[in-house]
Order: sequence, then C-alpha cells, then structure tokens
Amino acid sequence: MRSQHISIQDIALRAGVSHSTVSRALHNSPLISAEVRERIQTLAREMGYVPNAIARSLQNQRTNTIGLVTTSISDPFFGDVVKGVEEIAGAANLSVVLSISHNDPTQEMGIIETFHQRRVDGIIIASSRMTTGDMKRLKDIRIPTVLINSQSDIFHDWLRRIEVDDQRGVQLAVEHLLALGHRAIGYLGSEGRPRSNRLRLRAYKESITQAGILPRDDWMIGPPDHEVAQEDDVVLGKTLLPRMLATEVTAIICYNDMVAVGALLACREHGIHIPEALSIIGFDDIAMADYMMPPLTTVHQPKVELGRIATQMLLDLLHSRPVENQLLSPTLKVRASTAAYSLDRVPDLD
Repeated sequence: MRSQHISIQDIALRAGVSHSTVSRALHNSPLISAEVRERIQTLAREMGYVPNAIARSLQNQRTNTIGLVTTSISDPFFGDVVKGVEEIAGAANLSVVLSISHNDPTQEMGIIETFHQRRVDGIIIASSRMTTGDMKRLKDIRIPTVLINSQSDIFHDWLRRIEVDDQRGVQLAVEHLLALGHRAIGYLGSEGRPRSNRLRLRAYKESITQAGILPRDDWMIGPPDHEVAQEDDVVLGKTLLPRMLATEVTAIICYNDMVAVGALLACREHGIHIPEALSIIGFDDIAMADYMMPPLTTVHQPKVELGRIATQMLLDLLHSRPVENQLLSPTLKVRASTAAYSLDRVPDLD
C-alpha cells in the first residue's frame, strides 16, 4: 500500500483500536497510556503513514505556509536573504513559497493576490514597489506582511518593515576614501532599486559636501538622468565607467557590487590597474566580491540576517506579539580595490 493512501482508519484496523485512540496517539495526547502511544506511533511509521497537512490546516485555520516575494533570483543579494528566511521558517515548521516580481509592481500585487487565494499565513516582500492602491488592497486582505528594504516611499503604521541603513553605508564608504586622501570621488548609480539609490546618492552628496568638497554634477552618473537604458547592473557598470573616468575622478562608489563588478571588468579590459590608478567601492558584500581581481572593498549588508529577522517579525505578527520596525547597521569590508590617492592621473580608456 502506498504511503499517501495510509489513513488513521487503516492504522486503527491494524492495531485493533478505535479511530479516536489512533488520533490521540499521533497527537501525543495524555489521555492514553505511554505504552499505547508508542505502539501506535511505531505502527504508523512502519505502515508509512503521512499526516494530512490540508486536513490539519482546516482544523487550526493555518496552512503553515508563508509567501516570499523577491524581484530576482539572479541577484546574489536575494539568495542570501532567502537563505535567512528559510532558516527561521524551517525551524518553525513553515513552508516557504517563493515568487519573482521582476521589479514590476503590478506583477508584485498579482503575486500577493495569489498568495491570498492560497491562504498563506503571512507574506515577506523584498524590495517592494507597491503603489498607494496596492497598499490599500493589502490592508483590505489583512495578511500579516513584512517588507525588506522596501523601494516604495509609501509607509503605513500598520505595515512592518526591516531595512539596512543605506545612508550610513555610503557615509562609511566616503569616510574610507577621504581617509585615503581621495578628493575627486564619483558615484555610479542604478535604478534597479530606486529608493535605495536615492538614499545612497543623497548620502554621497551630503558626505562629500561636509568634507568641504563641492561634488560636480558629472561625478554622479547613472540612469535615468543620463539617458542610459536600464540593463543588467554588471553591463551598466561596464557601460558607464568610461564616462566616469572622463571626469578624472580617482575613486568611485558604486550603487551595488554588481555595478562595481562591471566597472572592474571594464578596467581590466582597458588596462586600468585597480587600485593603483583608481579605487572602487561596492555595496552589498555579495560572495563574489571576495573573489574578484582585486577583491572588492564594499559596504556589507547583513543579508542573511535581514531574512532571519524579517521571518521572526512575521512569526511574531502571526502570534499577535508586538513587532517594531527595524533599521540594521551596515559595516565596511575593506579589501584590495581601494588604496591611498596617487598623484598619477587615471589613464584614458583606449
């Protein structure tokens, strides 16, 4: 007999007891003796009994499932976040259903509606781009929800979120380059996560200005202001680097590590030595950063921790425990892509 066909009634017939006795034994009820519980549980294992999760969910009004929405599966950043989510969810015996929104707010809301139809217990959304109307709909369907690094500027008291301090991360990067003697520092942006990009760009301008340096407009390059089509961030870094070098900056802060990887590849193609001729800093600290040539100095985001804490926040919501929004602090991971300022001019590209 196949395991999925084994029922409580089958076990009861084999054991010669009632249906209710088997049910109590499988639920470790104290209403029956330890000897009977052990005998029935052993028999259930031998027969290949598998509990009916659907029936259980109907009883307790829970599916023991949470929905997770991310914008991409190709970005290493989200892979670490998912790892953190699954660690905590697994420990709580929750299944995780993953779906991809591709940076499309309409698709994101469609996924949330699907999760609602599937009766997930709660939802975690990474880099959400929900509109005002989407937020209203989310409130109406009343699914406990936690946002990770939301890219929407719309916030409500009833919605819980966790994020990394983007502005502090860029401040650390600027302080590091200033300490190395750099004064002509560029910012290479991306619209992949628009709110994060705005916060990081603002922090760049403020940090440079506070150091007594007036940032030039051509030191800040990135779509859409410079009419560069939205592309993969690695391609973006390779495409935009020549225009950045034309400004004669001696150091560059990149929006994220993938943009920085593109910049490093462009430098290698054109014979520009890093960090002797140019210092480059990324943001995220993805695993690839440590294996680049040279290894990439970057702002470390606690990505796995983001996933872990977001999931714990969701668990607390599900159990009606108080939950506060959280802002995590980034750190700077110094590697070999940054060095002290050199009087030698950054070479022109071929």
